[in-house]
Amino acid sequence: MEIYKDFSFDSAHFLPHVPEGHKCKNMHGHTYRLRVFVKGERHPHLGWIMDFKELKDIINPLIDQLDHKLINDIKGLENPTAENITVWIWDNIKPLLSNLSKIELYETPTTGVIYNGE
Repeated sequence: MEIYKDFSFDSAHFLPHVPEGHKCKNMHGHTYRLRVFVKGERHPHLGWIMDFKELKDIINPLIDQLDHKLINDIKGLENPTAENITVWIWDNIKPLLSNLSKIELYETPTTGVIYNGE
């Protein structure tokens, strides 16, 4: 079984490697939505895979690093494409959450990345 929890953060970024004239070369912002999936067996007594509050307590410090920040200033995110941001998030969550199965990062309501560590 798999559970998920949604998080959001507002951040600015620019893409330094796109061609001159590309609108994403300029600084701009997004309201990102992050969906974190955790896979596991239901606890026989509690009936859940994990407490949603525990999941929130793991993810919120990471969200705090991104929220209302210029993502380009974060170490490892100097080229903050949606794909690179997603991998960075995964790499920072996975050591804290062994049963993490995938994450989805929505840069806009209609565009995003799904990543499972591969």
